[in-house]
Amino acid sequence: MVNDFETHLRKENLSENTITSYLMTVKLFESLTDEITKKSLLAFKGYLVETYKPKTVNLRIQAINKYLDFIKKEKLRLAPIKLQQKTFLENVISDADYKYLKSQLKKDGNWEWYFVVRYLAATGARVSELVQIKVEHVQIGYYDIYAKGGKIRRLYIPKKLREETQKWLKEINLSSGFLFLNRFGNRITTRGVAQQLKNFALRYGINPKVVYPHSFRHRFAKNFLEKFNDIALLADLMGHESIETTRIYLRRTSTEQQEIVDKIITW
Repeated sequence: MVNDFETHLRKENLSENTITSYLMTVKLFESLTDEITKKSLLAFKGYLVETYKPKTVNLRIQAINKYLDFIKKEKLRLAPIKLQQKTFLENVISDADYKYLKSQLKKDGNWEWYFVVRYLAATGARVSELVQIKVEHVQIGYYDIYAKGGKIRRLYIPKKLREETQKWLKEINLSSGFLFLNRFGNRITTRGVAQQLKNFALRYGINPKVVYPHSFRHRFAKNFLEKFNDIALLADLMGHESIETTRIYLRRTSTEQQEIVDKIITW
């Protein structure tokens, strides 16, 4: 049944990460129970709540509900848990640290990783999208991403970044195929990106907690709103289904809040 479910998910054109997550959740559920009943599902929900963070719990619930729909047991669907939204953004790389990281990578001649950081922060790409960018996308200036439900999100590559990239591509004699390659000439992996960013954070004395792929997507959103306050456009650029998801970027980071409090509260 799980194999049939995988086939069904692939027909829906879901991302590889989503398919993997859904299948992992179903296998986890099956490892904990021999039957699919309301009682076993509620027990599974309890296990998730005790084991994972709230956001992850809801992703697992979404996955199991998808499976229940597939096997025609939609009446057993689980309700998501309520998320308490934070009033601040946490662990987001500051603009100063982003600029410092760029300059150090450039100074040391780590051009590929300089561009990895640039593309994450200047396009708002998810790391799973970043590794799919090709030289051909740089040439036309955008990358069309096919999302669930047949939707297309266009990932724009800014003019300044395109020009800088094309100069680099000419120097390394790369005219087609994936933009970011490992030392074996294969496309870099999402895990490899995350690990290498941590290595650079430690090398350059930046807090490793703020140097991870999604942190630069947050930086993109924060910088975009500071320069062009159009949250509806930002939601489209980031591929958010609801503008409410994008509203978190109107909030300050926890570091920014601390700095303001330290500066103005003297009583």
